[in-house]
Amino acid sequence: MKVKFWGVRGSIPVPGPDTVRSGGNTPCVEVQTQDREILILDAGTGIRLLGDDLMRRTQERMVIVLLFSHTHWDHIQGLPFFAPARSRHNRLVVLGERRVGKQLQQVLAWQMNDAYLPFSMDDLQADLLVKEVRSGEPIVVGDHMRVTPQRLIHPGGVFGYRIRYRNSILVYATDVGHGLDALDPRLVALARDADLLIHDSQFTHEEKMRWPDWGHSSWEEAVQVALEAGVKRLALFHHAPNRTDDELDAIEQQAQIRFPGAFLAREGMEVGI
Repeated sequence: MKVKFWGVRGSIPVPGPDTVRSGGNTPCVEVQTQDREILILDAGTGIRLLGDDLMRRTQERMVIVLLFSHTHWDHIQGLPFFAPARSRHNRLVVLGERRVGKQLQQVLAWQMNDAYLPFSMDDLQADLLVKEVRSGEPIVVGDHMRVTPQRLIHPGGVFGYRIRYRNSILVYATDVGHGLDALDPRLVALARDADLLIHDSQFTHEEKMRWPDWGHSSWEEAVQVALEAGVKRLALFHHAPNRTDDELDAIEQQAQIRFPGAFLAREGMEVGI
């Protein structure tokens, strides 16, 4: 698998001089395989850049699987601007959890009505399938990829995903919280022996103590999960919108002292696993 980060920021896009190195787009991660599957994790503003890149890569029909961790705004706001979704030649399969008692497709369509945009979800001309999945029920993608969603701690709920492709394991766990006294054992189990764990690190420890119910993790908790789960590498992800490049570089250095396999997820970065 090859993993590329197209958006790594949490809450709101933050372009500007203080985010040039780490990036200001909201969450979007691309997973490529040698079998040419295209798997996308979340559709924050980073998915617009990914979509433009995909359209340049090939003129052939694309089959794309998009997994939503949840539907808070920073994880869906790029979907209307995803260029492959506008081509009738492509197939887009969207998977996620039923939200606030409403169908997933309805929730996604809410942000695309005429009060907010001059076009609707019906204007996405791709062969679109929106399907709701349940925690613990495996999803098969292609011949060799198996994805397991796991419900984790976040206001309104969130899915973490364990993605196995052949002999490689990627775990995606953004917008996840832990108890004040213990890590979420479900997340530790989900991440067990992963080659790469992408983990929420929006807070410092002091910030987590100040806002314990916001459903986010400190970078220290992310490191502890990596250690307890025995992962090989840890990508610190979903950076706070007010965190500067210099501050994030300092967090990366501190994290690497505790866990040498830790690194800061930066927009445009590619990681092979």
